[in-house]
Amino acid sequence: MATYTTEIASDKLVSDNPIHQRLLKAYIAAQPWISGKLLEVGCGEGRGVETLLPLAESYLGLDKIQEVIDELKVKFPKVEFQQAVIPPFKGIADNSFDTIVSFQVIEHIPNDRLFLEEIYRVLKPGGKAVISTPNINHTLSRNPWHEREYTPQQLIDLCASIFDSVEAKGVGGNEKIWAYHEANRKSVQKIMRFDIFDLQHKLPASILRMPYEILNRRNRNKLHQQQGKSVVDITHEDYPIVDDPAKGLDLFYVLRKK
Repeated sequence: MATYTTEIASDKLVSDNPIHQRLLKAYIAAQPWISGKLLEVGCGEGRGVETLLPLAESYLGLDKIQEVIDELKVKFPKVEFQQAVIPPFKGIADNSFDTIVSFQVIEHIPNDRLFLEEIYRVLKPGGKAVISTPNINHTLSRNPWHEREYTPQQLIDLCASIFDSVEAKGVGGNEKIWAYHEANRKSVQKIMRFDIFDLQHKLPASILRMPYEILNRRNRNKLHQQQGKSVVDITHEDYPIVDDPAKGLDLFYVLRKK
């Protein structure tokens, strides 16, 4: 059984529901662009496989955790899964896929340019890639699992230097979502007031991960206790796709190769 960090966000933990639904929305929103041979880079626990598989001619999922890959092969026998530490995408030929999706992955990749260059390389001419990543302008604290986060324009500039066109959107939220986000922000600020030396930005990420996990899990459980049913009732429909990425909790970009 896979171990769920707060970074993965489980569909099995009630307190993770708002994050799970936010991540699921990217898959649902990507459906209009899915066709032909599909590659998912960083498939995780397979949150979006059932959503995208019916639209694809074939589906290859890559993830670095072998245990997760083994579980997915049993759960989805018609889908191909491979363990891979990327980039580069070893063993994948140029111009191989019609569509590529990669959600909440690029922020974990040290060499983000090579990551995007590899997506471009393995896309067929006329192919589309759909990616998502947190909008740093709405991040509540440093995430020690992330190499970096992006403003909307930073990611537009990086993608536009590699791809032939960039369609920049965002995963937004309705009033219910922004109320949850505001409660979360206040709760995080209460924790961060003890960080008088700004250690979250000064200490190495490896040292921060354990306290981050403990405090983040405690915070999500606290918000669930405080808000109760409203946390459980949040669905992907509460996260609309917005045309202005600055209004998105996450950036949601469609990248094209001519």
